[in-house]
Amino acid sequence: MRQLSDTDRDALRLAQDPQFPRWLEQITATGGCAHPVHLTGSTTTRATATGEILHHYDTRTEPGERLLVRCRNRRATVCAPCSRLHAGDTFHLVRAGLTGGKTVPEEVREHPRLFVTLTAPSFGPVHHAIAGGKRCRPRRDAGECEHGQPLACTAVHATDDRLVGQPLCPGCYDYPGHVLWHAHAGQLWDRFTRATRRHLATAVGLPQSRFSEHARLSFAKVAEYQKRAAVHVHAVVRLDGPEGPETPPPPWATADLLTAAVRTVARSVAVRTPYSPAAGEHALRWGTELDARPLRAPADTDGPADDAVAAYIAKYVTKGAADTTAGTDHRLLTWEDITAVPASPHVQALMRTCWHLGGLPEYAQLRLRSWAHTLGYRGHILTKSRAYSTTYAALRAERADHERAGLQLPDTPEAVTEAHWRYLGSGHTPGAALIAAGIAEDIATNRDIARVEHGGWGA
Repeated sequence: MRQLSDTDRDALRLAQDPQFPRWLEQITATGGCAHPVHLTGSTTTRATATGEILHHYDTRTEPGERLLVRCRNRRATVCAPCSRLHAGDTFHLVRAGLTGGKTVPEEVREHPRLFVTLTAPSFGPVHHAIAGGKRCRPRRDAGECEHGQPLACTAVHATDDRLVGQPLCPGCYDYPGHVLWHAHAGQLWDRFTRATRRHLATAVGLPQSRFSEHARLSFAKVAEYQKRAAVHVHAVVRLDGPEGPETPPPPWATADLLTAAVRTVARSVAVRTPYSPAAGEHALRWGTELDARPLRAPADTDGPADDAVAAYIAKYVTKGAADTTAGTDHRLLTWEDITAVPASPHVQALMRTCWHLGGLPEYAQLRLRSWAHTLGYRGHILTKSRAYSTTYAALRAERADHERAGLQLPDTPEAVTEAHWRYLGSGHTPGAALIAAGIAEDIATNRDIARVEHGGWGA
């Protein structure tokens, strides 16, 4: 007879507990969260006028006297169920800025809108997987670099080849430039948006200082790590009236004008780093590969579809470090921690460069050692301008209101709520993790089926 594993015994223990049905309800309510937060405490709602208790909840009646709530981690490599929820919120956030809804008027679809991709510059030649069975870097009589490495590669790489994205010669690769570009990518984007506003004002004969009186530039952008471990930016850029999406843009605001401004500014904007004896001085710019495509209006047939763009951006928000091109999900505390990261030599070299430059006084403000796990990139994965659309907080509040409505709680407008909560821990026991994973898989399967049947995002 096969002996039960520790995980099976733990799952059996849970299933035999008299409170197992309620525990299962909690796990299902979290969507099968892989690392739920354990809370203990109570919530009491009283009528303001009389002090009468209208509703009371206490975890003392719960399994283990605790309540499990979602960890809300966006990374699929950390918690797939919560990352799917985050991806859904991102889809609705981006889509609202494209088609309206969630407090954004539907007329926003008529505003000039672009889907923009800005890339990182080259820091040295890397191996490529090229469609059509083409060779990586076929250069006749290319010779060798000063480190004795060949300057050509005649191999045909598959997309999952471990060499894809790796430098032809690590000794020639500009690792300091790569790390410093990551550290300044947020500043480069800020200069890009500011310069775009100035360019638009100049193009239509407006004083640059008065652009905001006539139009507003709104955006939502997501950062994506490419195979070479360099961040690219995908963004929706939109021209509104001066009060945001509620007001129509001026007559001169066209998709063609916005496209020309984006292309011109992307080629010219730069950030200059301070001089360092170890790394020199860098003028950091966007890469030469640039894409700016107008999004089609309701009556058009050309251009990317709104839902496809929203789904594309949502996908990259939840991308974790599964392929290790994004570094790792946890911060590195020592130099030795870098060796333990299951990443390619190229990614580990970027981490070591962060650690080395982070110890230099001229780069102290960049806090590169604190961001070595993300290869120096310090920005959020998704950022947006204030007037682009709704917020994550508003979407979560809307979902919470919907869930409360399903519970049919009494409507108590004149009431006060007292809450006392304490953190107990997080995570699952082995058996609980097994059961939660099964619940998460069932929920994901049912959601995918419903999404395909209703033509939802990602179908």
